[in-house]
Amino acid sequence: MTLLPSKRQDGDRSGWSLQREMNRLFDDFFSGDLLVEPFRAIGEWRPALDVAETDTSVIVKADLPGMEVKDLDVSIRGDVLTIKGEKKAEKEEKTKSFHRIERHYGSFVRSVRLPAAVKADQVQASFKNGVLQIELPKTEEAKEKTVRIKVD
Repeated sequence: MTLLPSKRQDGDRSGWSLQREMNRLFDDFFSGDLLVEPFRAIGEWRPALDVAETDTSVIVKADLPGMEVKDLDVSIRGDVLTIKGEKKAEKEEKTKSFHRIERHYGSFVRSVRLPAAVKADQVQASFKNGVLQIELPKTEEAKEKTVRIKVD
């Protein structure tokens, strides 16, 4: 049995949005995001995040197309990084009849638990071409140190 809808002959693929939403719910559940973020309403905007770790820092990137720096708020509390913002909708024209609306607008909050302790006072962030990049230097204790073990 498959959850994917079959394509009807008239080209209707209305079931695809339901499939995407179900996939998102399962992905969120098994990724652990629900430990930090509560369930959100269907259709609520949630920018994509990448979290990477190097020997010396944690790097977070967020896709925020069409936004400006003044509309963003980035903070750290304990081991949780939070990115808040609002993407303003374009002025609605009453004379237009929309056939499809896929771009998301409105407020969002993304919180992610950091994989290592960081120096909150040394965090650097930049915003270029719709991508927010945050570099969070690790504390000395969080940096992995290699210890050679003598084997007899």
